Amino acid sequence: MPKTLAPDAVDAGVKPATRTFRPRLVPTLAALAVIAVCVAAGRWQQGRMEQKAALRAEIEAAARAEPLALDALPANRDWTALRYRPVRASGRYLPGRQILVDNKVVAGRAGYDVVTPLALDGGGVVLVDRGWVALAGSRSTLPDVPPPPGEVTVSGRLVLPSARYFELKSDAVPGPVWQHLDPARFAAATGVDVLPVAIEQTGAPVPDDGLVRAWPSPDLGIDTHRIYMVQWYSFAALALGLWLWFGRPRAARDDD
Repeated sequence: MPKTLAPDAVDAGVKPATRTFRPRLVPTLAALAVIAVCVAAGRWQQGRMEQKAALRAEIEAAARAEPLALDALPANRDWTALRYRPVRASGRYLPGRQILVDNKVVAGRAGYDVVTPLALDGGGVVLVDRGWVALAGSRSTLPDVPPPPGEVTVSGRLVLPSARYFELKSDAVPGPVWQHLDPARFAAATGVDVLPVAIEQTGAPVPDDGLVRAWPSPDLGIDTHRIYMVQWYSFAALALGLWLWFGRPRAARDDD
């Protein structure tokens, strides 16, 4: 049973217990700092997520656009604005300059992307990623996948290979097997002045060469930014909750 004050105690000036919210200065300042940092980090992640969502929408819109003739594009074209646009290119392959890009995995199997320069009818050379071929048992035995001879028309999507990559060793004179597709490095190593873009071929030639052409959508990391955003906002909410908990009203007797 709860205790009650006797009437004479009340008359004597003894006040009942009261509850007051009295947060301390140092925990309050610490909580404010943590909340500010977490909210700022969450807003940054949210901004990056929204930017990449807008970029994904642009990529999807570009993929639905009508194919462009690569030869008909102006000389001062903005390649960045043409990423993932469907394109057509006519010319002749240069089989002697073909390379294999290593460490490509399709359906759990290791293999290579077969990349062949295409000399365009209108002038210039563009690298064409013709598709994927499985590793032929041993890396000492390279797959034999020659390009179609004569005049060809390639259909595909335009991509900008990244120039940012990490290699344990840089080959001064690379052979047919490369670790990354880098048009600038290809031009320097082979003397073939290629465009700073590549075509990921989507249409199979006739007769079919057996290469796999299953190009995934670019991973922009939208879900990663969303996860980090939720985590930072959760940390801010946790800091606020702890500050309220430790500064919660507690029973106190005011004897003044």
